[in-house]
Amino acid sequence: MLIAITSEGPTLDARIDQRFGRCPYFLIVNTDDLSFEAIENPNTMLGGGVGIQSAQMIAGKGVTHVLTGACGPNAYQTLSAAGVEVIAGCTGNVRDAIRQFQEGRFTATGGPNVADHYGVSENFAGQAGPGMNVAAGYGAGGGMGRGMGMGRGMGGGGGMGCGMGMGAGFGSRQPVETRGQKESEEDDLEALKRQMQEINKRIQQLEKEKGSKGKK
Repeated sequence: MLIAITSEGPTLDARIDQRFGRCPYFLIVNTDDLSFEAIENPNTMLGGGVGIQSAQMIAGKGVTHVLTGACGPNAYQTLSAAGVEVIAGCTGNVRDAIRQFQEGRFTATGGPNVADHYGVSENFAGQAGPGMNVAAGYGAGGGMGRGMGMGRGMGGGGGMGCGMGMGAGFGSRQPVETRGQKESEEDDLEALKRQMQEINKRIQQLEKEKGSKGKK
């Protein structure tokens, strides 16, 4: 099974990066033997549509799941449309997260756990410290360990792992919307529509091919 993990570095001993669209690296890991491919993210400096571009790239790698800290609406919709399940709220070491995934301790998130443009602002808090707030608008999920609870932050106790369901107790301040972010919202929407159309066409094509093979 292939899974993708957002990472601060190109090794399994790196920490999970909290941003999906703008993480420095994606690690494509084969959970059967822990072989992996480290992909440097080419979308980190894009002004808009980062989540969609990154999600499309990762979906094209044939992964079944994505483990990350924060996943916004555009990225979540693109991944879901491609049949990729998202496990948000992940923290700690990449290797440990893989082990917990193999043990079946994670549950796919039911939706995005942060708002649009998360991680763009200079106020992005990165790998979290104590006493950080839960992302507004998505509630507090049942994260694993004390470190994932509401108002408890992500740094204390057993705060390693991924949240169970929507709004996995992931803590960070909401980014302050800038003029550039606001202007890019319409571009993001149009880009998402185009990407969804392409994905739907591909799904229809695959269904036709599957039907043709079944008739033979």
